[in-house]
Amino acid sequence: MTDDLALDALALLEADTTLEAAQPILALAAEYLTQTRLGEGPVSSWHSAEVIADRLSESMPRRSRPLSDVARRLSSLLLDDVNRLAHPMYIGHQVSAPLPAAVWTDALISALNQSMAVREMSPSFTPLEHQVVAWMTDLVGWDARAGGTMTSGGTEATFTALLAARSRAIPDVWTNGVGPNPPVLVCGEHAHYAVSRAAGEMGLGMHRVVIVPSHDHRLSIPALRDQLAALKQHGTKVMAVVATAGCTATGSFDDLEAVADACAEFGAPGQPLWLHVDAAHGGAALLSPAHAHRVRGLARARSVAWDPHKTLLLPLAAGLLLVRDKHDLEAAFTQKAPYLFTPNEDARAWDMGPRSFQCSRRADVLKLWVAFERYGADALAALYDRLCRMAQRLHTALQGHAEFAALHEPESNILCFAWNPPDVAMHERDALTNALRERYNRSGRGWITATTLDGRRVLRVTVMNARTGESHIAALVSGLEAEAAHLLEHHRSAPAA
Repeated sequence: MTDDLALDALALLEADTTLEAAQPILALAAEYLTQTRLGEGPVSSWHSAEVIADRLSESMPRRSRPLSDVARRLSSLLLDDVNRLAHPMYIGHQVSAPLPAAVWTDALISALNQSMAVREMSPSFTPLEHQVVAWMTDLVGWDARAGGTMTSGGTEATFTALLAARSRAIPDVWTNGVGPNPPVLVCGEHAHYAVSRAAGEMGLGMHRVVIVPSHDHRLSIPALRDQLAALKQHGTKVMAVVATAGCTATGSFDDLEAVADACAEFGAPGQPLWLHVDAAHGGAALLSPAHAHRVRGLARARSVAWDPHKTLLLPLAAGLLLVRDKHDLEAAFTQKAPYLFTPNEDARAWDMGPRSFQCSRRADVLKLWVAFERYGADALAALYDRLCRMAQRLHTALQGHAEFAALHEPESNILCFAWNPPDVAMHERDALTNALRERYNRSGRGWITATTLDGRRVLRVTVMNARTGESHIAALVSGLEAEAAHLLEHHRSAPAA
């Protein structure tokens, strides 16, 4: 019986290898891109998780179905309730409407299934990753000593960079641990949670993360200098300083030159403090003549996190960690694995496993390479400029608005703005702002996010779809105005508590 089932399964496997067999699944992807990019239909679904879970509640399939039937079930059970990121009115989280050429490449990556741990498991894609990393480190402004690795995203990239910084600060950490008085990490109040998460993961503890206040949503340089001076005076060792290029809340860029100056001043002679720059969101500014000034000083960093799956519009997941000295990554991971990592030094120079947190890892570098090959760096830079320009258009549209006020000048593709309804007490505005965002998103008109900024709930947009244009920005404002009017009417007619 088992042999018969195995033979049947093999027959199904072989039947699924043709383009004709793949058509029902590929057609779903193409149909989604074709329909959604036109801006038709709702942007998202507001079915509750319980409704969708009930729809999916059934026993595990024990028998096969035709792939065409699987595609129909996939469409009817799930696809109506996805976030339609390719819809030009999706202006929400930092997840891109991905480039179609990179989308199709994802299927090829899965089909080839090369593992990037060692070169013998990925004979051509391992050298490709070295080449693409070299392109990126050249953009930063580093020389041939630089290196890097693809990651799952900015969180892994920052974690790996800080592992390398930990190895420099505590050379015997892999043998003896961090000890009772480990060094501290220094970052701004708007740093991504990846920094504090890394502190916990590495055994430093959250109390070893020193938070520096911000000024205009950027790391305050005077406050940073004061903090580093105090740490030095007390003999507290600094493992790394983390700056941000494109922070999650507002898209703002820290003054990297000034941060690097502080790292040089408060480090040891000839050995600046380790500067890690989280450029997961803002790294694409390197490609843009219009925005490259925002990352001036990046070459003075020792490590950089960059997510091409954000503002280079790649499908998840495609992150990068870049380091000024490639040997820093080897110091981050010191384990021996003779069953995998060859003692041959030439081969080891190509292997990605000894310098990467992941072992089994997809060849995601291929979709980054295809994006450059298909569109070219100049076109990708132009798309990044367009994303940023649409955030600026919204900023302009809100100038002088009776109820909505931009809270900062956008430096990238992110803008936070407040709703200030008239005759509504300040203590009621947070709840009303949350209700407005939910009402607008439920309406199907569009999809935006919210955050807490300077102690209050505010609305937030991130333009991650190159199809989003000025008409969509105007539609966002008018849609919010309409939903706000309905919400205020209900709020004012509700009986007092």
